[in-house]
Amino acid sequence: MKHIFGPVNSRRLGRSLGVDLFSEKVCNLNCIYCEVGPTVTLTCQRAEYVPTAEIIAEIDAYCSDRGRLASVDVVTVTASGEPTLHSGFGVILAYLKKVAGKPIAVLTNGTTLGDDLVRQELQLADIVIPSLDSARAEGFRKVDRPAACLDLAGIVEGLVRFSHEYRGQLWLEILFVRGLNESGEDVAALAEVIGRMRLDRVQLNTVARPPLESFARPVSHRRLEEIAARFREIRPGLVVDLLADAPADSEKEQPQAGADGGGDSRGRLEEIVHMVQRRPCTAADISRVFQMGGPEQVEQLLEPLVRAGRIRKQRHDDRIYYH
Repeated sequence: MKHIFGPVNSRRLGRSLGVDLFSEKVCNLNCIYCEVGPTVTLTCQRAEYVPTAEIIAEIDAYCSDRGRLASVDVVTVTASGEPTLHSGFGVILAYLKKVAGKPIAVLTNGTTLGDDLVRQELQLADIVIPSLDSARAEGFRKVDRPAACLDLAGIVEGLVRFSHEYRGQLWLEILFVRGLNESGEDVAALAEVIGRMRLDRVQLNTVARPPLESFARPVSHRRLEEIAARFREIRPGLVVDLLADAPADSEKEQPQAGADGGGDSRGRLEEIVHMVQRRPCTAADISRVFQMGGPEQVEQLLEPLVRAGRIRKQRHDDRIYYH
């Protein structure tokens, strides 16, 4: 399947079935830390970048197997980019609510929430996880590298407005990059926005896997703890999670074998290729997901793909990742 992947093991969502609305990266940001790669189509234009009917057909095919669906805790709508830019987003969400019988989560960069229609469509979701990496123009420009059509003040107002309209679970994710958006001024600006929002939790993250730009470096665990404490001060009782401490298998990551040919080596190789297209993984990650003999077996299995140029290896923080 091109658009259905997983389920993946997610600390915050359980066993999550992913629905990717694009075939290449369509986004209004080109974030320096992005693990998917550079934005192919940098735009604010909503359009049917992949036929909605094609995605719905895959949803039908997966959901027709109720036994397979039984192992899923949540369906996560995401994209190789920003999912709300797909003009069929609302139709796809409504269809998932109808046929999946599972809670629906949406991962979004939060930039389109100033759009009345997007906010209305998102009301169908049970969990919405928007991101806001900076509430200051300088940090936003350096970390997220937005399309010229975006306005940070409008993005913030859209987030605040949506937070008070939406009745589901709302979790704000913030990713910090060393030296670019983690200063006292940066944290104070984010704290001001958080103070205006209705939120169930805030989730702090940093660069953990090979980023798009090599100069995107993680902040320390100690710094994340300091920032978390600051946010708890301004909103007593607010749940603040440190995602950087999460295990490697998060909801943007690794599909479990079995759904589409995991039982034979050729089918397994294709699943591995699809997995590393969405996020760089180590041999240990792949071994754990596909319950293989160990990292050495994975390396042997993937070496022909590396030589053929279908996937590549990259060293990052003393680990080898497959892309």
